[in-house]
Amino acid sequence: MSKYSGGLVLMVGLSSIVMAQIAAVAEPVQQVPHLKDLPRSATTVQEWIAQTPPPPQAPAQVTGVRLNPTTAGLEIILQTASPNPLNAVQSVDDKTLTIEIPNAILSLPNQQSFQADSPTETVTATQLEGNRIQVRVVGKTVLPNATVIAQPSDVAQQPDEEEEITVTGDRPNSYRVPNASTATRTDTPIRDIPQSIQVVPQEVLRDRNVISSTQAVETVSGVVDNGNQFGAPTGSRTIRGFQQDGNFRNGYRDAPNGFILETPIGNIEQVEVVKGPASVLFGGLEPGGIVNLTTKQPLSDPYYNLAFEAGNYGLYQPSIDFSGPLNSDKTLLYRFNASYQGANNIQDFVKTNQTAIAPSITWKIGDRTDLNVYYEYGNFSGNPPVSSGLLLSDGSLTPRNLFTSYPDFSDIDISSHRFGYTLTHKLSDNWQIRNNFAGLIANTDETAVFTTALQDDRFATIEAYDHDYGYKNYFGQIDILGKFKTGSISHQLLAGFDFNSFTTTYQSSFNTNLPILDFLNPNYDILEPSYDPFLEFKNQVRSYGIYLQDQIALGNKLKLLIGGRYDWVSSEFEIGEFGVLGNTTDEPVRNSSAFSPRIGLVYQPSETVSLYASYSSSFRANTGFDSTTNAFDPTKGTQYEVGVKADFFDRRLSATLAAYNLTKANVVTPDPNNRQFSIQTGEQRSQGIELDIAGEISPGWKVIASYAYTDAEVTKDNATPVGNRLTNVPENQASLWTTYEVQKGGLKGLGFGLGLFYVGARQGDLDNSFQLQDYLRTDAVLYYRKDGYKAAINIRNLFDTDYAISTSGGSLFVNRGAPFTITGSLSFEF
Repeated sequence: MSKYSGGLVLMVGLSSIVMAQIAAVAEPVQQVPHLKDLPRSATTVQEWIAQTPPPPQAPAQVTGVRLNPTTAGLEIILQTASPNPLNAVQSVDDKTLTIEIPNAILSLPNQQSFQADSPTETVTATQLEGNRIQVRVVGKTVLPNATVIAQPSDVAQQPDEEEEITVTGDRPNSYRVPNASTATRTDTPIRDIPQSIQVVPQEVLRDRNVISSTQAVETVSGVVDNGNQFGAPTGSRTIRGFQQDGNFRNGYRDAPNGFILETPIGNIEQVEVVKGPASVLFGGLEPGGIVNLTTKQPLSDPYYNLAFEAGNYGLYQPSIDFSGPLNSDKTLLYRFNASYQGANNIQDFVKTNQTAIAPSITWKIGDRTDLNVYYEYGNFSGNPPVSSGLLLSDGSLTPRNLFTSYPDFSDIDISSHRFGYTLTHKLSDNWQIRNNFAGLIANTDETAVFTTALQDDRFATIEAYDHDYGYKNYFGQIDILGKFKTGSISHQLLAGFDFNSFTTTYQSSFNTNLPILDFLNPNYDILEPSYDPFLEFKNQVRSYGIYLQDQIALGNKLKLLIGGRYDWVSSEFEIGEFGVLGNTTDEPVRNSSAFSPRIGLVYQPSETVSLYASYSSSFRANTGFDSTTNAFDPTKGTQYEVGVKADFFDRRLSATLAAYNLTKANVVTPDPNNRQFSIQTGEQRSQGIELDIAGEISPGWKVIASYAYTDAEVTKDNATPVGNRLTNVPENQASLWTTYEVQKGGLKGLGFGLGLFYVGARQGDLDNSFQLQDYLRTDAVLYYRKDGYKAAINIRNLFDTDYAISTSGGSLFVNRGAPFTITGSLSFEF
């Protein structure tokens, strides 16, 4: 912090950390003073006036803001009306520098705030309550180089009069993320959004060493694992009692099916979880919420990271992450991520490998136009694990290492290609237009053998299927975002249109004549089965949507969020030349539409507390059919939510407490009599309370924790008893991940952490015919970081707890948690 008459300078850099060291010089010991030496009370008016502290200074008036690009970065000049000295408090989060200047008033001509853009950053200056000015500098790709200078309007500030303090520009190791973009499609402080939103930043992903987005969200309340496809990172989750409908990637719909590889974890910068219905901006969705994966973007400064991991069960994984400019003026940037993973499994005969490649380029076409182009390739193949647990009559599961089918006829190959671009153009300082396109082409070739019946806890009936899935998903979007005022009321308006086309093709053959498998004396040596045609179809869904949203600031303490979206959805289903359903359906083409509103109010009695209430709805067109070829009605969800968000420890720690009531009508669930189809069971309701905490308690001590109480049950149904609990939904769930890193001394950079993850008992099916037991898993980490080097040992399931995560269709398809897993990693960043 620098004080001088009439001005203030703060310099932010990216290259190194410069810390001010204050040396305290001890005064010599003085003799005990005599009574005559002690200060005495005033005895005259003159003495009393002399001892009276001076009155507080009047707030400084900032009458102008100017931007001055330099070779060292961007100068932000605040012009003041008086030479009063200024103080400042600064903080850094992700790509944002925030500077708060107390005892100052923003007095700009004809406006109450300031916003401007440079090619590399966005700068805003706003008035806060309590006579404070906030200056925010948001980098387009990285934390920017910026200088904030305050100087009197009528005084020519000389360079030799300026005193500068250099502050670190490195990304802080914080678990707290103050802003999010998924819930509103705008970069907005989370405390200003009337909805529960949780962000899992890169620091948590790195410290926990997660391998998938499903593991990444284990620290978020109300989100539980719903299993995956044969050990592949395809991702399936339940949020607030309802199964999530695929991932989102950078704010758009990505993979709406559990048979598609998700974005590799090495290309993910952070994960945002939006709780509750999100159809108002994203169209047809399940009402529980969405998980949005934000990918790593090209950087303007050179960055190189080499890493290698190895662990038990044959795990090894080399990876690279390179980024930087491709030309001298840094208008063309690149990033390249790549990794390869080989691994075995606790199950016998299992061996898989995974490849991920993700290049991207950002082109700064001009001062107001940016273009990002990307490609991402993923592949998962090998001999996958089958169902990792079969429920026995006594409630236990089959041994974890037992392969419960014929391994020679079980293999899988899943590949995905993602590509697209993002184009942003600034129309003015307050208005911009954005255009996105995303494509996904994926394929899954799978030969699966699995148990369909179990007798005497020993003899298994085995069936074999040969599946071939093909997926094509194309998404396009254009919207306009602007800020304006109507009198004293501020608006941030968003209006847009998007289009989505998703096509699935499927061919399947089967064999039900495989010999019985004796688990106590398994004989895996059989002839390769022949397959008979079973089913062939093509399903194409096209959706169009228009949306409008307004974020309204009714003063400093009251904020209103209101929006709506209208969707048109058409689907076409075609049966192939062979199949048990015949060659056609009664309704080969189906059209539907829906309006999805949202409204929410935020009241902020102080700068650290937000109270909110909201109403939102969801819509999802059901394009499938049941076993009798009857088409499904659309599902509809409605949610009421109230909550409080608060910051603690000088805003280093944030907490969200939310209560909600969520109803979903026209529910589609798996058909227990035929796993190839689904049934529509009526209405389900989920209500609960959630608490999420993230941030830093003291320097080096970080924490992210959560608790959820979820009451999810059937409320209307013609077959399932009302009151039955929803599948895979625990009533209680809690998590705690905390780390401490030594901040100084010879052990500086040494850190350790502990994680506790509790999931309560869950029902295994909608009939509530069996239950999965609760479990507590313990994770741990020990690491050391210094000068770009990092070494870590991560342990998952420290006490080797044998637990079930979820079921995927009954007691013969139980997804089991991984056993004790230890991973050592080395990385070098330069």
